[in-house]
Amino acid sequence: MLDRDLAELYAVEVKQLKRSVRRNIDRFPSDFMFMLSKKELENWRCQFGTSNNIRMGLRYSPMAFTEQGVAMLSSVLNSKRAIQVNIQIMRAFTKLRTMLLTHEDLKRKIEDMEDKYDEQFRIVFQAIKQLLQEDDKPKRKIGF
Repeated sequence: MLDRDLAELYAVEVKQLKRSVRRNIDRFPSDFMFMLSKKELENWRCQFGTSNNIRMGLRYSPMAFTEQGVAMLSSVLNSKRAIQVNIQIMRAFTKLRTMLLTHEDLKRKIEDMEDKYDEQFRIVFQAIKQLLQEDDKPKRKIGF
């Protein structure tokens, strides 16, 4: 998550969030938080359009936080709002991880069932497998 999105969630200014992180930089190793590079900023895209400015009108590069960085951020921003927001974010990350594991678990169960049943169900299992496989074809662009 980007610093500006987290600042909005925590109801603090971006500069206050960045200042708190810099004051506690030892708590944020590179696998918890990193700065977006100049190249990443040049290729910046958003849902509603493309920024004309290379740095999106930002004075400093945005900070990006991983799941662990978000958890650490709540200890740096020690307020009731920060605690509540962190709880919700952790729940979202946990739910996402569970969904990913469930998909793999379902695939494994289908493969186990396929081994047990005879030829008449093989066609059904093949169709289900095709639905579960990731689409390797490039996605069509929408719009111009």
